[in-house]
Amino acid sequence: MPHGERKTQIIEAAAQLFSERGYHTTSVRDIAAALDLQGGSLYAHIQSKEELLWLIVERAAEQFFNAIRPLAVSDIPPDEKLRRAVHAHIRVITDDLAAATVYFHEWRFLDEDHRNTFLEQRREYENLWRRMIREAMEAGVLRNDEDPKYMAILLLSAMNWLYHWYRPGGPLSPEEIAERFWRMLLEGLRSPVFQVSTS
Repeated sequence: MPHGERKTQIIEAAAQLFSERGYHTTSVRDIAAALDLQGGSLYAHIQSKEELLWLIVERAAEQFFNAIRPLAVSDIPPDEKLRRAVHAHIRVITDDLAAATVYFHEWRFLDEDHRNTFLEQRREYENLWRRMIREAMEAGVLRNDEDPKYMAILLLSAMNWLYHWYRPGGPLSPEEIAERFWRMLLEGLRSPVFQVSTS
C-alpha cells in the first residue's frame, strides 16, 4: 500500500479511537491494532501520537475553512450567505463526526506550539462568521443592537455541540437540522422588519 494511503488510514483510525476513548486513554498500540499492524510499524508513517492529534485537528480546521471562507467573501445576499454557512458548517461536522469530536474536544492536549496555532486558526474562523454577521446587521437583516462577536459565539456554540448528539440515520438529515437551526437561531437575532428566507 502506498505510504500516503496508509498514513490516511492511520489518521482516520486514530480519529475514531480518540473520539471514542479520548486522546490520553488511546495508545499507539490501540491504533495499530485497529489496523492489524504491529505497534512499531506505525512509526514508519508518523512521528508520535501527538502528531496524529495535530494532523486530525489541522485537517478538520482546513475543512471548516474550505466550507466557509468562499461564502464569507462572496457577493451572496447576507441572509442567504449566513443560511448557506450554517448548512456548510453543520455538513463538515456530520460528514466526519470522529474528526469533529477530536477537533472540538481533544485539541486541549496538543503541545503548546500546536495549541497556539489551533487557537489562532479558531479566531480567524470566528472572524469569518463575525464578518458575515456584521454584513447582515449593516444590511438590516439582523438586529444591530448586539455585538457581532457574541452573535457568532452563540451561533457557533449551538452548532458545534452537534457532535455530542447527532447520529447518522437519525430522524433528521444534516440539511434538516441545519434548516431548523437557521430558523430558530436567526429568527431570534433578525431585525423585526426583515423576514428570514426559507427557500
